[in-house]
Amino acid sequence: LGGPGGQVNMCGICGVARREPGNDGDAVARMLSSLVHRGPDGEGAFAAPHVHLGMRRLSIIDLAGAAQPLYNEDGTLALVANGEIYNYVELRAQLQARGHRFATHGDCETILHLYEEHGPDCVKHLRGMFAFALWDGRRRRLLLARDRMGEKPLYLYERPGELVFASELKALFGAGLVARELDPAAIDLYFHYHYVPEPHTPIRGVRKLPAGRLLLVDVDPWRIEERVWWRMEDAPPIEDDPPARIRAELETVSELIVRADVPVGVALSGGLDSSAITALAARRYPGTMNAFSVGYAEAARGDERAEARALADHLGIPFHEVALRTEELVRAFPRLVHWQDDPIADISGFGYYAVMKLAREHGVPVMLQGHGGDELFWGYPWARRAVRETRHKAEMQRAGGGSLRDYLQLEAPESPTRMGLFRWARSLAGLRSSAERFRRDRAAPRDQLVFYDLVPDFALAARETAALYADSFLERLNGAGGPTALFTIPQPWPAAALLLTRLQCDTYLRENGVAQGDRLSMASSVELRLPLLDYRLVEVVVGLRKVHDDSQLPPKAWLRAAVADLLPDWVLNRPKRGFTPPVRKWYRALFAAYGELLIDGALVQAGVLAPRAARELARGAHPLGVTAPLSFKALVLEMWWRNLKA
Repeated sequence: LGGPGGQVNMCGICGVARREPGNDGDAVARMLSSLVHRGPDGEGAFAAPHVHLGMRRLSIIDLAGAAQPLYNEDGTLALVANGEIYNYVELRAQLQARGHRFATHGDCETILHLYEEHGPDCVKHLRGMFAFALWDGRRRRLLLARDRMGEKPLYLYERPGELVFASELKALFGAGLVARELDPAAIDLYFHYHYVPEPHTPIRGVRKLPAGRLLLVDVDPWRIEERVWWRMEDAPPIEDDPPARIRAELETVSELIVRADVPVGVALSGGLDSSAITALAARRYPGTMNAFSVGYAEAARGDERAEARALADHLGIPFHEVALRTEELVRAFPRLVHWQDDPIADISGFGYYAVMKLAREHGVPVMLQGHGGDELFWGYPWARRAVRETRHKAEMQRAGGGSLRDYLQLEAPESPTRMGLFRWARSLAGLRSSAERFRRDRAAPRDQLVFYDLVPDFALAARETAALYADSFLERLNGAGGPTALFTIPQPWPAAALLLTRLQCDTYLRENGVAQGDRLSMASSVELRLPLLDYRLVEVVVGLRKVHDDSQLPPKAWLRAAVADLLPDWVLNRPKRGFTPPVRKWYRALFAAYGELLIDGALVQAGVLAPRAARELARGAHPLGVTAPLSFKALVLEMWWRNLKA
């Protein structure tokens, strides 16, 4: 199945670089043993006096060939790579025309020959998702790079004269080179965001290489340099019809993204994003594309299997489903937290895991998913509100601060859901929230945008976390930048819509959706591809947004118009419901099974939680209007820390 032969490496990579020559073969072997799930089909390693590289391979294309590490013609370059270069066929033809000789039919070998032509700027020619390590033996230089949208992870640990890296955090600990010590500032971020935003990790001394960046490690003299090589806000303005231009780019990426020598499937819900991806990809895929969906054995308003099945039938593609049960979640919870790698307090993670496991059981090791539609096309009501309120704050500052009268206004419900109506009533049809905005803008620093502080979970954490933390933890936090530092940006601000698009992608999309998608697909050795995060599609959206403001149009107006002829009206006009399990029932069951772990647990012993607070959290309180309560955040972190120390 699929396009021209090549070798895709959805796998895990790791390595060690040192100023002084050393033998890190055993450390790399231990890291590789922690990454078997990312690459069950093979293992490879490269050793030189100053660097040792390793990789685990999941074979998707050219199943029998192109094992890594990969080398250039004279063996002076060595490469281990994780991900997929979507435009490898086109790049290969261009490079061969320039005299380069290929030893494999692989996509990743193009990186080596591009490096021979362009050096570190080779990354600018790659269209895809990747994290790779390339050793240049002549220059005694290691190049580490991560894709533009951060689809593939890369963790770093530095000591004087030493750098260790791996695709997953757990692999760094497998090497035995990293101390298990929590970072207080990162843990505080976690309790506010329910994940740890990059470049932070929960572990002191370990960081993530941010998306769109590369790291150059020179051995002689020892020097480490980090460079930004892509920013979405640098996309050039586009004066064009938005739906037509977006549709053209969707057609291109849907053709590139189905290349494979194994079956490709799609994770299908009732939503617009996955429906659009399914309709586009099924037309381009040369075989029969299978659709996979999850629902809930217990009644739940978020069960979208019927809608997903209806679209699959409409498109004439096979449909597979699984019903999740509360008792299965309870049994899987410790394992699920382990597979997530970072602590991520998202109850819907069980659905990610189950749909990928279902695909693998049906012999489908490549899956497409619709991540990114909400963040790129204003799917979240709070994000559109953040644009309005950030603009208003800037306007009031220019006018000298404004008065309460300048803030008061009546509002319609942000959504017709029960939660949307509840929040509207609680805001007194906008009057209470107007007064709160006035107080907030006067109290908040001038350079702080209106962003995550609109999310009820974040606002609750801002009010209550200090009462949860042990005194010693609060002392260690003193002087840390604080959770709002991520959206505090010196003025003058760029256009609010562009700035908030990037912030959504840098936070919730990357560290909740994309991170879970990568880890929980890899847990079943499934490659996950995200068509809506193709960088050229992202640049088109940003370029159009520089000319046309869509932030206050109906949700996903551009995307909906772009695919209007592909989907039936009953998909296009369906209100957004979200991928929502029976949350309260699941929380009750999890705390009944595991809540007592918090009482005098690992977080209390580590000096994070005060004992009295841990006892209270163990009861599993879940305030109305909150998606991930502090109790659940604490339970996930407790389980994660126990797993890591085991």
